[in-house]
Amino acid sequence: MRKRKIQEPVVAIVDAAKSGNCIDDVLNMIGAPAILKEGACVVITANMVDNKPASTGTVVHPDLLRKLIRYVKQYKPSRIVVAAGSGGAPTQQVFEEIGFNRVIQEEGTEFVDLNFGPYTEIKLNHDVVPSTKINKLCEKMDVHISFTPIKMHKEATVSLGIKNVALSWPPAEIHGMPKKKLGIHESLHNFIAAMGEAIPIDITVLSGMNGMIWTGPSDGKAVSSNLIVAGTDPVATDAVAARM
Repeated sequence: MRKRKIQEPVVAIVDAAKSGNCIDDVLNMIGAPAILKEGACVVITANMVDNKPASTGTVVHPDLLRKLIRYVKQYKPSRIVVAAGSGGAPTQQVFEEIGFNRVIQEEGTEFVDLNFGPYTEIKLNHDVVPSTKINKLCEKMDVHISFTPIKMHKEATVSLGIKNVALSWPPAEIHGMPKKKLGIHESLHNFIAAMGEAIPIDITVLSGMNGMIWTGPSDGKAVSSNLIVAGTDPVATDAVAARM
């Protein structure tokens, strides 16, 4: 679609237990203010994979999502859109039961369910799924943020920033629930890589404060490291979090 805003692989780690505001601190460390230009359309792809509380490590924490939205607001974007496409339960159900709806309403931001259109089609470097329809929101975002817990995953090994985007944007309306109808999971690692090539991620924010080990993305054991990782290069950022 376009090159990401900063090409350099800058990655930062913050200990939330020693930070006054872990989201602000980690984003300042990677130079996020240079990315978040006034008037930009900022899209936050937030992991809302299933209707299990943030305390289980399944989804992003609503309080951290609020902090991220408030950080972005400082730079006067034209739009802030929280986008999600659940694969475990209807996105709207997750949105309401976990409390994301309150955050969105109180912060005055938009919400888009990526499991539905209107659609545009993107080509993918993938043998099984050579193309897919995704929500047209992708054509409007000037800055794209991937926000997800740090999770082990029973099929993908890890679930981090690139996988969050790769499995959130393909619509369940077309790929089915849990998005296995058209072959994504037949070559899952390659599909994650193909989506990472196709959709730019300008900022990755990964939470170890509500992470998951064992059989993620939603049936593992919750674990907290108090660490927040962020970066300008999605591969470098995911590599650091995978090591953790």
